[in-house]
Amino acid sequence: MTIDSNIIIAYLAGDLEVKNTLSNWQLRGLPLFLSTVVETEVLSFPKFTPEELQFTLKFLEENFISIPFSREIARIAAKLRRDCRIKFPDAAIAATAIYTDTPLVTRNIKDFKKIPNLKILKI
Repeated sequence: MTIDSNIIIAYLAGDLEVKNTLSNWQLRGLPLFLSTVVETEVLSFPKFTPEELQFTLKFLEENFISIPFSREIARIAAKLRRDCRIKFPDAAIAATAIYTDTPLVTRNIKDFKKIPNLKILKI
């Protein structure tokens, strides 16, 4: 599964459905991928206290496989931007899901629904 930033934010806000779903996937041994673009979005929240930032850093490092924004992913994202006219962060996150051949787990279906061959899972 490739996880979108809104899922991470929901988890950190205490959303039980998201917490239970992610925990279930971890228990089943499913890999949980996180684009470095998602990490950037989550970690740039300006109102984090130093303690919240440390907690979030540790949470991301311990629970997700970080997928760097590589040349290969950049080329997929560029094609998505050309073909689907979507914003860079959405293209980069979708490209990560395509690259890892996993569904994109998001609550923001509208920004991704026009991308062909992208599997989307809403929780």
